[in-house]
Amino acid sequence: MSQTIADTIHKLFVELHQNPELSNQEFETTKRLKSYLQKANIRILELGAKTGVIAEIGSGSPVLALRADIDALPIQEQTTCDYRSKNPDVMHACGHDVHASILMGAAYLLKAHEKDLKGTIRLLFQPAEENFSGALHFIEIGALKGVDAILGQHNNPNLTINQMASCAGPFSANVDRIEITVKGVGAHAARPETGIDPIVVGAQIVNAVQTISSRGVSGLDAVIVSITKFQGGNTWNVIPETVEMEGTVRTLTPDIRAKVKKLLKNIMENIASALGAQAELRWFDGPPSIINDAKWVEFAKQVAKHANYEIVDFKPQLGGEDFAHYLHHVPGAFINLGSQSPYAVHHPKFQLNRDMIMPAVKYLSELAKQALIQLAQDKK
Repeated sequence: MSQTIADTIHKLFVELHQNPELSNQEFETTKRLKSYLQKANIRILELGAKTGVIAEIGSGSPVLALRADIDALPIQEQTTCDYRSKNPDVMHACGHDVHASILMGAAYLLKAHEKDLKGTIRLLFQPAEENFSGALHFIEIGALKGVDAILGQHNNPNLTINQMASCAGPFSANVDRIEITVKGVGAHAARPETGIDPIVVGAQIVNAVQTISSRGVSGLDAVIVSITKFQGGNTWNVIPETVEMEGTVRTLTPDIRAKVKKLLKNIMENIASALGAQAELRWFDGPPSIINDAKWVEFAKQVAKHANYEIVDFKPQLGGEDFAHYLHHVPGAFINLGSQSPYAVHHPKFQLNRDMIMPAVKYLSELAKQALIQLAQDKK
């Protein structure tokens, strides 16, 4: 790899980190990425994306998509690095800056050998992963049209920079948001018997829903029900009429997702009814679980081994990732590459090891080339 490409990609990483933008606001990031693509004469597809960039290298069939996310988080950076965010209260605390930089580096390498490619590489610099809307927008405008397979990558601060991890089947969680309203009867706090206290009802619901994971499903099924907001009342001597709760449900499979929803609804409604109150559940589907294709996971691992990565066993995580939406349309895999940070993603002191960038660039470009060859063989 030429030192020029390495210098260019490190420069891009610093620029992206210093100029983070929130979901669906990545206007300057989009301009910057387009500029780097244009410098390499990589053709940009104008499909009407509000933000983000879709580009292509090579021609004809098969078509492999590579995806990287580009948005940042509403976090005030607390690192000591000399390229800290210039935007107050906005930070690349999840490493989307490095994901985009790695994809750009791979694009530069692939462009240099474009005539040797056995098909087309489609580059998806996707916006709005953090609010789970970007993948759906890209799919809507045709980003997957003609695509035979898709690969995505995310940094993992718990892995060293020479480690790669993935797994077949569920990789991430179904991420669902819940809102619960408990309606009782307001009363004077000194005469609770004249009302129906929704705080007491809500408290029992909070406790009872924890039995879903311990008693409602098998201990082998990963389930989390977290109530993260409990709000009711506005003064010290009045029992309120209503309580509002919010939270999240995390599961790995569609059937357990449906079962937990049913159990949650039954528990809260029955508790409320038994105590003379009413409870309403509002369930908001988030991104589904990433379901990795076993073939593509094994393929990515084999290429990683040849690129001198250590393959690490990986268990499904209960975080969310909108890459899952792509896998409902085409097969593929999502992988983790080590970023070796002492702090977790979404932490204000998250700072990845920049030495991960160029090995990842070489690996992703080689993975793309080999994947096109595999897809061409599959079509025979």
